[in-house]
Amino acid sequence: MIRKRHKKVCFFSVNKIDPEYKDFSTLRRFVNERGKIVPRRLTGTKASYQRKLAIAVKRARHLALLPFVAENIR
Repeated sequence: MIRKRHKKVCFFSVNKIDPEYKDFSTLRRFVNERGKIVPRRLTGTKASYQRKLAIAVKRARHLALLPFVAENIR
Protein backbone atom coordinates (compact mmCIF):
# COMPACT_ATOMS: atom_id res chain seq x y z
CA MET A 1 0.00 0.00 0.00
CA ILE A 2 1.45 3.36 -1.05
CA ARG A 3 1.02 6.26 1.34
CA LYS A 4 1.05 9.85 0.17
CA ARG A 5 3.09 12.33 2.11
CA HIS A 6 1.47 15.57 3.03
CA LYS A 7 3.09 18.69 1.67
CA LYS A 8 5.16 20.61 4.18
CA VAL A 9 3.98 24.15 4.75
CA CYS A 10 6.01 27.14 5.84
CA PHE A 11 5.46 27.96 9.52
CA PHE A 12 6.18 31.66 9.00
CA SER A 13 3.89 32.22 6.01
CA VAL A 14 1.01 30.34 7.67
CA ASN A 15 1.28 32.40 10.87
CA LYS A 16 2.16 35.61 8.96
CA ILE A 17 5.23 36.41 11.08
CA ASP A 18 8.90 37.10 10.39
CA PRO A 19 11.63 35.27 12.31
CA GLU A 20 13.01 37.56 15.02
CA TYR A 21 16.06 36.99 17.20
CA LYS A 22 14.11 38.03 20.32
CA ASP A 23 11.59 35.22 19.91
CA PHE A 24 13.96 32.42 20.88
CA SER A 25 11.15 29.99 21.76
CA THR A 26 10.09 29.98 18.09
CA LEU A 27 13.70 29.83 16.88
CA ARG A 28 14.32 26.78 19.05
CA ARG A 29 11.88 24.85 16.80
CA PHE A 30 14.27 25.31 13.88
CA VAL A 31 17.46 24.35 15.74
CA ASN A 32 18.24 20.70 16.44
CA GLU A 33 19.47 19.29 19.74
CA ARG A 34 23.10 19.85 18.76
CA GLY A 35 22.49 23.54 18.08
CA LYS A 36 22.53 23.39 14.28
CA ILE A 37 20.00 25.14 12.05
CA VAL A 38 17.63 22.58 10.50
CA PRO A 39 17.56 22.70 6.66
CA ARG A 40 14.58 23.78 4.56
CA ARG A 41 13.89 20.35 3.17
CA LEU A 42 13.15 19.06 6.66
CA THR A 43 11.15 22.02 7.99
CA GLY A 44 9.31 23.11 4.84
CA THR A 45 10.29 26.76 5.33
CA LYS A 46 10.32 29.01 2.26
CA ALA A 47 13.73 30.17 1.00
CA SER A 48 13.28 33.83 1.94
CA TYR A 49 12.17 32.92 5.45
CA GLN A 50 15.02 30.41 5.80
CA ARG A 51 17.54 33.17 5.10
CA LYS A 52 15.87 35.43 7.66
CA LEU A 53 15.74 32.52 10.10
CA ALA A 54 19.48 31.86 9.76
CA ILE A 55 20.27 35.51 10.47
CA ALA A 56 17.90 35.54 13.46
CA VAL A 57 19.44 32.37 14.93
CA LYS A 58 22.95 33.76 14.54
CA ARG A 59 21.95 37.03 16.25
CA ALA A 60 20.28 35.12 19.08
CA ARG A 61 23.46 33.07 19.54
CA HIS A 62 25.59 36.20 19.85
CA LEU A 63 23.22 37.61 22.46
CA ALA A 64 23.36 34.28 24.35
CA LEU A 65 19.64 33.57 23.86
CA LEU A 66 20.51 30.34 22.01
CA PRO A 67 23.57 28.15 22.58
CA PHE A 68 26.23 27.71 19.89
CA VAL A 69 26.60 23.99 20.79
CA ALA A 70 24.67 21.56 22.98
CA GLU A 71 25.54 21.16 26.66
CA ASN A 72 26.56 17.50 26.36
CA ILE A 73 29.09 18.20 23.57
CA ARG A 74 31.11 20.78 25.49
